[in-house]
Amino acid sequence: MAGPDMDGSVIIITRNTCALTCAAARSVPAAAGSLTWEVIVVDNGSGDDTAGVLARDFPPVKLIRSEANLGFARACNLAAKQARGEFLLLLNSDARPQPDALVRAVGWMRVHRDCAVAGAQLLNADGSHQNSIANFPTLATELLNKPLLRRLFPRRFPGKEHHFTGPVEVETVVGAFMLIRKEVWDKLGGLDERYFFFFEETDFCLQVRQAGLRVMHLPDVRVWHDQGQTAKQISAAARIEYWRSRYAYFRKHRGPGMRLVLDRKSVV
Repeated sequence: MAGPDMDGSVIIITRNTCALTCAAARSVPAAAGSLTWEVIVVDNGSGDDTAGVLARDFPPVKLIRSEANLGFARACNLAAKQARGEFLLLLNSDARPQPDALVRAVGWMRVHRDCAVAGAQLLNADGSHQNSIANFPTLATELLNKPLLRRLFPRRFPGKEHHFTGPVEVETVVGAFMLIRKEVWDKLGGLDERYFFFFEETDFCLQVRQAGLRVMHLPDVRVWHDQGQTAKQISAAARIEYWRSRYAYFRKHRGPGMRLVLDRKSVV
C-alpha cells in the first residue's frame, strides 16, 4: 500500500462563512512552513458566494460542493476520503493558526508516536485564552455549573484559567484545531455521522483513548479563534443540534439510568 503523498491535509467545513473561510485558508501556508499540505474545503450548502470566491482567489484549494447541509461529521468524512496527507487537520472556518503552528504540532506528533490527536491553545482576538480542552460529558458536567467546577476542581476540570507550560494529556480537545493521524482516522472510521453538529470531536477522542492512544493539548501551538461564528448565525438551530448531539452521546456511551436523569432534568 502506498504511503501518504504529503505531510498533511487541512479540512475546512464552511456554511455561509466566506470571509472567515478565506482567512483560514490564507493562514495555512505560514502555519505549515516547509511542510507539504493541501487544503480541502467542503461548502456545506452555503447560500453565499463562498464557492465562487474560493475558486477565484484560492485556486489550489480542493473544493467539494454540497447543495445540502451534510452536517459537520459527514462533511469531514467526505473530505477525508480525498485527503492525501499523513495527518489530517480539522480546522474551523473561524480559526487561523499562527505561523509555524502546524510545524510545531506535526514535529511533536512525529516524535511521540502514541499521540493520535493533538489540539492547540485557542486565543481570542486580544490574545486571551479560550477553553481549548474539555472533559468527557457526565451528569456533573452537563447538569452543574461548568465554570464553578473548573474553579473548585481545577485539576479534574481544567479550563482556560490554567496556563499549561508544556504538552499535557487530556480527555478531549476543542475541535477548532484538531490534528489527527490519518492512519488512526481510517482505523476508527472517521467521525460518527450520528452527530450532525457538536460532540463529534468528543466522541472521536473517546474512541482514540479507548484504543490505547493519547490525546494531547500542545500549549505552544497557538490558534486565533473567532469562537462560534457559524453557530451564532443560526443560534436557535445550533442550540437544538447541541441537545440532539448530547443525547446521541449519552445514548452511545452512558447507561440508561444516566440518560433518564438527563431527560428528567432537561424538562424541569
